[in-house]
This record gives sequence, structure tokens and C-alpha cells, in this order.
Amino acid sequence: MRTQSIDTNQKAEKVLIRLYQNVTISEKFSKIRSLTQTTLFLSRRAIARTNRNLTERQIDLIFVSHLYGKELADNLKKYLDRIDHEKS
Repeated sequence: MRTQSIDTNQKAEKVLIRLYQNVTISEKFSKIRSLTQTTLFLSRRAIARTNRNLTERQIDLIFVSHLYGKELADNLKKYLDRIDHEKS
């Protein structure tokens, strides 16, 4: 088998592949879910760190804009503003 990673020893890579093949579907899904949650958290934290003066809602809207586009973020803002207005 040819090494897939240039910085990993071939024997170590074989062991890692074997270990991964023995992981159950639920364990794989759990790892994927954990990685996704970490990525989302770090993305939001990066936005917050570079924009310290923003509210949580503004951070959320920037996050949505980056992930799904400005149009959706603008529509979400209008929706949230309307909900806030109806509550008051």
C-alpha cells in the first residue's frame, strides 16, 4: 500500500487505517459531529475576536453570511427584527 500522507510513517499509517476500519458507524458519526461543533465554535469565536464591539446577534448574522450568503443573512435579520418588534 502506498502512503497517503507524506508526513506519516507508512507503518503508522497502516495502523491508523486499521484502527479506523474497526470503528463503528456511531463512533465515526460522533467524531464527525464533534469536529463539526468545534469548527462552528472556532468560526464564531474568530468572528467575535475580530469584531469585539458586536452583539451576539450581529456575530450570528456575520456567521450566517459567511456560510450561506449575504441574502440569507439579510432575510434572517429582517425576520429576527420583525419577531423582536412583535414581542414589544
